[in-house]
Amino acid sequence: MSSPVLIACAHGTSNAQGQAAIRQVLAEIAELRPGLEVLEAYVDVQEPELSGVVAGMPEGTPAVVVPLLLSTGYHVKVDIPRAIKGRPEVVAAAPLGPDRRLAELLVKHLRASGLKDDDGVLLAAAGSSLPDGSVDSEEQARQLAELLPNPVRVAYGASAQPNVPDGVAALRTELAEGGGQGRVIVSSYLLATGYFHDQLAKAGADIVSDPLLPSPVLAEIALERYDAALAKLS
Repeated sequence: MSSPVLIACAHGTSNAQGQAAIRQVLAEIAELRPGLEVLEAYVDVQEPELSGVVAGMPEGTPAVVVPLLLSTGYHVKVDIPRAIKGRPEVVAAAPLGPDRRLAELLVKHLRASGLKDDDGVLLAAAGSSLPDGSVDSEEQARQLAELLPNPVRVAYGASAQPNVPDGVAALRTELAEGGGQGRVIVSSYLLATGYFHDQLAKAGADIVSDPLLPSPVLAEIALERYDAALAKLS
């Protein structure tokens, strides 16, 4: 008996480099799990749209939607459940974050960007209109702070407060009031380049680290989320 289909569902972007980075994750998932059917889907901007992918599968085909998203926000709570409604053989997995391995990857990018011990770190997440998204991002920031001697704060690109420019300014003030001479470094808690990552360069930080991709870690986490969700189909 073949394994349930894995539908890898990302947000979507018009940025060609970002698109390539997400498709690389799909290729890495397939490479890690030979024989597993991996389908591509998106909740915004790009095609194929998730609801169309689900509708296009024969009735009764078991599948797991794995959100290639970093937190529990609107897409995870509303868009994905809406797309699989009426298909009990299709279930949704948890998003990729928060996860200790993502914190370790963020540290790797921060070190590569030149992070020093007296710098302040602002974890910049996409943001969500739902509170769960902020809770997840705050947990990821906590995990990041456990791995660094630096002060770590969190801010958002949209839909939540503080926004990234305000977060940069507040952290700079905090460092100055503490008598430090460190810089403000934005840690990009985004999967790939695209609109939100481009906006980080305009937020007033001294340095912006690279987004999470490319990295095989994301494919490994996606498969763990898939395996954990399989219990819902039993």
